[in-house]
Amino acid sequence: MSVQSAAADVDVDLRQLFASLARNWLRILVVALVVTGAAFALASFATRHYKAQTQVEIAPRESVYTRPASNNDADKPILDEQGVATQVQIISSNEILKQVAQKLGLEKLPEFDEALDMSPLNRALVLVGLKSDPMEIPTEERVLKKMHEKLNVYSVEKTRIIAIEFSSEDPKLAAAVPDAIAAAYIAGQGAAKLESNNAAADFLAPEIADLQQKVRDAEAKVATYRAQSDLLMGGNNSVLATQQLSELSSELMRVRANRASAEATADSVRKALQGGGSLDAVPEVLSSDLIQRLRERQVELRANIADLSTTLLDNHPRIRALKSQLADLDGQIRNEAQKLMKGLMTQAQTAQARENQLVADVNTLKAASARAGEQQVELDALQRDAAAKRQQLESYQANYLSAASRKDRNYLPVDARVVSLAQVPSEPYFPKVLPIVSAAFVASLLVMAIVRLLRELFSGRAMRPATGSRFERIDEVAMPHVAQAPDRIAMPAVHQEPAVLQDPVLRQEMGEGPADTRSEPYTAAMPYATAMSETDAPYAHAAEAPDMVAMTEAATAQETAAEAEPVRSTLGEIDIEKAAEKLIASGAARAIFVSPEGDEAAASAVLVAREVADAGLRVLLLDLTASGAASRPMLDSGLFPGITNLLASEAQFSDVIHADLYSDCHVIPVGTADPVRAMRAADRLPIIMQSLTTAYDLVVVECGPADAQGISRLAGDATEVLLSMLEPDDEVTQAAVKLIESGYPDLTLVTPLGHEPPGNPVPGRRSAA
Repeated sequence: MSVQSAAADVDVDLRQLFASLARNWLRILVVALVVTGAAFALASFATRHYKAQTQVEIAPRESVYTRPASNNDADKPILDEQGVATQVQIISSNEILKQVAQKLGLEKLPEFDEALDMSPLNRALVLVGLKSDPMEIPTEERVLKKMHEKLNVYSVEKTRIIAIEFSSEDPKLAAAVPDAIAAAYIAGQGAAKLESNNAAADFLAPEIADLQQKVRDAEAKVATYRAQSDLLMGGNNSVLATQQLSELSSELMRVRANRASAEATADSVRKALQGGGSLDAVPEVLSSDLIQRLRERQVELRANIADLSTTLLDNHPRIRALKSQLADLDGQIRNEAQKLMKGLMTQAQTAQARENQLVADVNTLKAASARAGEQQVELDALQRDAAAKRQQLESYQANYLSAASRKDRNYLPVDARVVSLAQVPSEPYFPKVLPIVSAAFVASLLVMAIVRLLRELFSGRAMRPATGSRFERIDEVAMPHVAQAPDRIAMPAVHQEPAVLQDPVLRQEMGEGPADTRSEPYTAAMPYATAMSETDAPYAHAAEAPDMVAMTEAATAQETAAEAEPVRSTLGEIDIEKAAEKLIASGAARAIFVSPEGDEAAASAVLVAREVADAGLRVLLLDLTASGAASRPMLDSGLFPGITNLLASEAQFSDVIHADLYSDCHVIPVGTADPVRAMRAADRLPIIMQSLTTAYDLVVVECGPADAQGISRLAGDATEVLLSMLEPDDEVTQAAVKLIESGYPDLTLVTPLGHEPPGNPVPGRRSAA
């Protein structure tokens, strides 16, 4: 924010602005009462209008006992949101309104036809062409237009109920019109259903006659084709040739299986006989009764031989006879096995012959079945055509019977019913006198208040210059003599005017007259005033003080004047306002305050920060004192997280920045973290200061009784160093000398004594000094 923009800025005096309402309350109230009276008169003499409502439910009225058997989902009425909206449009259609108008004779009422009773004013407007002549419009259109204006048809939300509202000057007519509209709508729906039913019956009668003839022709074609193609039907509704082919295929498979089994058995018996193996392993041999009896006899002979062998030798005739019988039995068994093998071979040959015969029969039936399949496809097509025509005929007959019965009995239920008939209203809905009068009174008060506030703003009486928008002329303050110890001499301050005051144009804008070459000293904003020892005197900017003797004499004269008139001794310090103006004019980004006298002198940093913030700049005060002397008056507590928490990585910027309770300034207090742990991260202070100067126009740092080395981490571009003082004692002088010698020659002394906030205090704020 530049000084030029601040000088051109103005603020709105809210107290003056709203005080104008209190000064003119009587005029505002009188106008409001007049408007309220006019509204009451208009509402009292206005024509009364009445409104009534009829409700119609849109729902299927067909009974489950009378619903046609062929009814499907496509025949059901549409009852979704779009379907109900369609019915709303039908109810408010011109056809229904025409029927109601003719039934109730609305064209004869002046309310619906303004041409019947035109006032002289309306006739005059018609004659001069300011209003269209209603006679040029047909009577029916005039009535319909008026009915549309008074009619309101809408669907009740989340229901299938349609509300029909109608307003009229006659309460009975207001109730009769919606009832008549509902009745006309239901009658129209019934007539539409009757017309549709009659049209369906007239259409179905000739169609049924045509379909009956088509069905007979189609079924005759089926019978003729079946006879010509010799498609005899067998079991399971299949062609006889196909069925025979299936049976022969099954028999062929069985014969092939028997043949294969006989051949396999005969082969196994042959191998056993040729190889001299045991025949007991062949199941067919074991199943022979003769072989089983021979085996039993063989076992018996072996048992006898075994018994006799215990007492007789092998050459004994008895044993030799038994062995001879045993050998004969083995021959008989092999002969029987050979007979069994031959029987199996014969069985296999028989099966082979049967198989050959079945294969020939199957091949013959295959050709016949193929021809029958082609003929069956054609027959199926003829049967499907005949079945489709018969099904259509049956459907038409059922629908025709239903339509004819409804036509004869005159039963055509409409999918709508009147839920609630309109009641004759006893009270008008317009005008409502009390709401109209109340609204007129409140609106007139609000309008008059706004008009009064705008007049006050545009007249300029509610505007005042913004704080800090113009710098007052800074008068020169004489440099007093400072009492000192015997071994120390007084060193007068060097007069150094800020760069912004050297601009001739700005000096002219500040009211100091036209720019010229005169150079007036600016001792009120003197950078420093110190007292140094004799050994330090050569370093006190001797080049900037060419006449030390003259300055010493001036100091002596001022000391004499001070003894004659008791005033507070000064060291060339400036007050809070001048310090704030200097920071704004120099465009400083950082203001470092050093308070050698302790916590009490820290009030300078607080007051300067608030003064700059009141001028419209974004200001942050960083409290680096050990006791929190600068931040505690701004927050009324020392328990807020602050810079120590930020250095100890216990909080973020958003957690440690707080708003001053008494100004627009922001503040970062000392914090609640361990100071030892926080100081370990003191190297982060330059990074923190860089971030703060990026976000704020000015960062004010209160360092307490710090030295030049302590504030070195905080300095940067556009940095101003200020020394807070309460009393001009040696402690302050020594601190100023050390800071100047350490590389801060542009030191500025600031005192908070005698500072009073300008203007009226802001409610809820109090001094922090």
